[in-house]
Amino acid sequence: MSLIAETAIVRQVGAETIISPTATGRLLLDSSDTGGALSTVRMTLAEGADGAVPHHHATSTELFYVLKGKARILSGEEIVTLAAGDVAAVPPLTPHAFAAAPGHTADLLIVVAPGIQRFDYFRLLDRLRRGEATLEELLAAQDVYDNHFLDSPAWTRDRQAS
Repeated sequence: MSLIAETAIVRQVGAETIISPTATGRLLLDSSDTGGALSTVRMTLAEGADGAVPHHHATSTELFYVLKGKARILSGEEIVTLAAGDVAAVPPLTPHAFAAAPGHTADLLIVVAPGIQRFDYFRLLDRLRRGEATLEELLAAQDVYDNHFLDSPAWTRDRQAS
């Protein structure tokens, strides 16, 4: 695994921000910024909003730290609710997803280690949301961004109940 060769700093004012009607993503450090050690994003979700559909990463652990509010996290077949100050780490190859808990907003710091070069993936998702990209483009890119989409009946049931 690579180590950070020099201090990587991103100021809030300089962070690229992607905004949708239900979420704001602040792209903080991509894998290339940290010598492959990690990548990190801050996601702020509106009340009950989805953050990511079920997926897994082949080689990276994804850590979710709740800064404010409450979040629902799928890890394997288990769905847990995390509150401000709680943290969950999902190991490689484990299906996972996240959303704001019903009736709550969620502000999360998300860290992937080792890092995955993912900022272009988030930009692709934003283009898809605006109708400027296709689902086929997103599916074709899943190997590039190590984001393998999965089916999760437990997550589908949980989100429908919200």
